[in-house]
Amino acid sequence: MPWIACAAVPLFPLAARLRSEPDLADQAVVVVEGNGNAARVVAATRRGRRAGIAPGQTLPQARALLPQLVVRPRDPECETSATEALLEAAGELSPRVEDAGEGVVFLDAEGLERHLRAATAAAGRDGGTANGGGWQAALGRALTNAAEAVGLPVRVGVAGSKLAARVAAAQPGSPTVVAAGGEAAFLAPLPLADLSPEAKVAETLERWGIRTVGELARLPRAEVASRLGEAGEALYAVARGRDPHPLVPWAPPPAFREGMTLEWPIVNLEPFLFVGRAALERLAERLAGRGLACARLDLALRLEPDGVYERRLDLPAPTRDVKTLLTLLRLDLEAHPPGAPVAGFTLTAHPDRPREAQLTLFGPAALSPDRLATTLARLFALLGPNRVGSPRTVDGHRPERWALAPYEPPPPPEAPAEPPAAPPRRPHGGHGLLAVRVLRPPVALEVLVDEAAAEADAEADAETKAGACAPPRSLAAVAREEEARRPKIEGRVRVASGPWGLEEEWWSEQPVARDYWDVELAAGGLYRIYRDRASGEWYADGIYD
Repeated sequence: MPWIACAAVPLFPLAARLRSEPDLADQAVVVVEGNGNAARVVAATRRGRRAGIAPGQTLPQARALLPQLVVRPRDPECETSATEALLEAAGELSPRVEDAGEGVVFLDAEGLERHLRAATAAAGRDGGTANGGGWQAALGRALTNAAEAVGLPVRVGVAGSKLAARVAAAQPGSPTVVAAGGEAAFLAPLPLADLSPEAKVAETLERWGIRTVGELARLPRAEVASRLGEAGEALYAVARGRDPHPLVPWAPPPAFREGMTLEWPIVNLEPFLFVGRAALERLAERLAGRGLACARLDLALRLEPDGVYERRLDLPAPTRDVKTLLTLLRLDLEAHPPGAPVAGFTLTAHPDRPREAQLTLFGPAALSPDRLATTLARLFALLGPNRVGSPRTVDGHRPERWALAPYEPPPPPEAPAEPPAAPPRRPHGGHGLLAVRVLRPPVALEVLVDEAAAEADAEADAETKAGACAPPRSLAAVAREEEARRPKIEGRVRVASGPWGLEEEWWSEQPVARDYWDVELAAGGLYRIYRDRASGEWYADGIYD
């Protein structure tokens, strides 16, 4: 027979709120629905219930019983996050789980008996189905532990149908296991109201004197169907232990969300980061349970009096480091403040598989993927977007063209590489290859050219339309504050070689046309400079070493 497990969170609106604010667990707290004095109590903590507070009371009635009452409104964001966390916890035990709403989750236990029987035998228990023993009870305990790990207390029932499992979950002494084929006998002594019949059907059965599920199950099926119609026939089938609805699997969302409605609007950054850190910790725990990491973090702020402010944080590598994510959140909000008090927030983590690395037995040690991702995220937080990665060349003629790609180092070699051979020594006074140290961005120059050569070049240009450039005779770097630490380039040109023309993207609206020169100064130093044909300005592009 199939087996269904049900996990139900008692006082779910309160449990969802306490999951976001665990510091309130020992206080007298009520969750209300509504506004002002018309708000009514939905759930209360144990201290509140001991004082006489019950669901349905108005807020003034509850405060009259306990003046020091802590009041929280019902929070859809907290309840949505708690529901998803409960479904993910159940999904760790079975791939087929159903969201029944209001903190109730059904789990298909088919195929779990082999694993759980082995676990039960290892614990020294028998394989029976009585309460407190058997693989069904082991499933209930495992489901309870998984739910408590995400901050939600649950009661668990295991039976052959969804209804029997749901009713069993409401009984004390969790987990409660209904024996195989005993669903009808288990439901028989329960009041008929536990089946939630329709009001008209319940009124008719009350007139008949039917008050328990067993009394309804003993009636003739044909008489019930003819007198109560389809609703009565469906209720009769439930009373006999047959489940009218199959289990509908829940599809996990593509992202993980955590959020809450704040008690008071927040106008400063530090208080918001305090509550945001707790939400990030819950997100990190949920991601770790699925073996995932955060690749993108979305922030949605609900502003007072009415408005929504959204931000998107792209990470250079997937990570679960809460400190790094909080630093990114802080820097982004400091640079882009919302401009209004924050009444609530939602953090959405878009997951991705964390980087993996195969450790070698004899080769050099590989980089830890988690530590590398955390380091990249911290650099991203410190330096800002588009400044962390690995540079890549781009097709084109301009030497400064480049692109930034995600930093993904290759795996270490299987064996240490042989040391490169020493380069041949340059003979004294001879010539060899030179390396150019590029200047990014290029240094602006003031250049004087040979006037006679310029006139000759102008005549040549008029005849040949070649756009020749006059050779430079002296140059000096333009003094700018942002270039105070740049190399000082100044002096008379002793030798100038060039020009070498460069043209790129001539078909576009902003073509690039330059004349490059290699110049040696009289005081020493070999430089690569160029003149922009469109503006006529000169720049130092590199230094030859």
